[in-house]
Amino acid sequence: MAPGKATRLSDGITNHLLGYPPDARLLIINADDFGICHAVNEAIIGTLEYGLVRSTSLMTPCPWAPHAMQALRDRPDQPFGVHLTLVNDFSPYRWGPRASRNRVPSLVDETGYFYRYERIPELLAGARLEELELEFRAQIETVLTAGLRPTHLDWHCLADGGRPDIFDLSFQLAREYGLAMRTHYREHADRCQDAGLPSIDHPVLDSYHMDHAVKPAQFAQLLRELPAGLTEWAVHPSLGDAEAQALEPETWPIRRADYDVFTSRAMRDIIDEEGIILLDYRALQPFWSQG
Repeated sequence: MAPGKATRLSDGITNHLLGYPPDARLLIINADDFGICHAVNEAIIGTLEYGLVRSTSLMTPCPWAPHAMQALRDRPDQPFGVHLTLVNDFSPYRWGPRASRNRVPSLVDETGYFYRYERIPELLAGARLEELELEFRAQIETVLTAGLRPTHLDWHCLADGGRPDIFDLSFQLAREYGLAMRTHYREHADRCQDAGLPSIDHPVLDSYHMDHAVKPAQFAQLLRELPAGLTEWAVHPSLGDAEAQALEPETWPIRRADYDVFTSRAMRDIIDEEGIILLDYRALQPFWSQG
C-alpha cells in the first residue's frame, strides 16, 4: 500500500464522475439481507417504500429469497444488488450454496451448509478460488435468470470478501457483469477511483454493530456531520416480530431499531435540512461496465 493511502480523504473523484460539486454530500442507504426471512423482507419493503433507504441487497441462497425476488419483480424500478453469501448467521436456521454442493466442497461445513459466522476464519482458510467463482456466478445468474437486473455486488458478513483474492475475483465479476461494487476499505476504494470507477470516499457504516438503544440519536448526529463525497450506510431492518425474535433471540432489537429509524419523519427532516443527496447504485453502475 502506498504511503498515505489508508487515510486519504475524499479528493472529489466520485463527486466529479457523478456530476456533483466537490462539496456535495452524497449518501447511499442500502438495506442488506433481503431474502433472509419474512420479517426482514417485509421491513425492507417498508423502508424502501418510505424512501430514505434507496436500495437493497438480495441473498439468493436464503429460504425467503423467492419472496424477495417476487417483490423485486413487482417493483421493476427498484435498485438492488447481489449480496454475495458464504456465511450462515443463525442456528439452526441454515442455507447453503446455489451451486451443486459437490462442485463447491470447500465452501460448506460437515453438514453441507455454509459455515456459521463464528467459523469464518476456517472458511477463509480453506475456500478455493475456483469454487468461489462457481458459487458467485451461480448467485448472480440466479437473479439474471429470474429476469431481474441488479445494480451492484456486495458481501454478507465478509467486508470486501474477507481475502484479497476474493476481492479481486469480485472486482472482475463486477466488471464482467456491468455491476458497481461496494468497497469497505480505503485501499480498495482508491483502487477503483484510480481506475476511473466511482466508489465510496469514506468507510461503510454497518448498522449491525451500533448500539440499538441509541441509534436514533447516533444516526441524527451522523447525518449532521456527514462529510463531502460519497458515503454508504449498510442497514439491516426487520419487523422484530415473533419470527425475528426466534431467529435472533438476543440481537433482534438491532434490526428493529433500523426499521424504526429509517421509517421516521425525524430522519427525513434532517436529510432535507442538511441538503444531503440520497443516491443508489444506478448512479455508479454505468461506469463499471466493460462494454
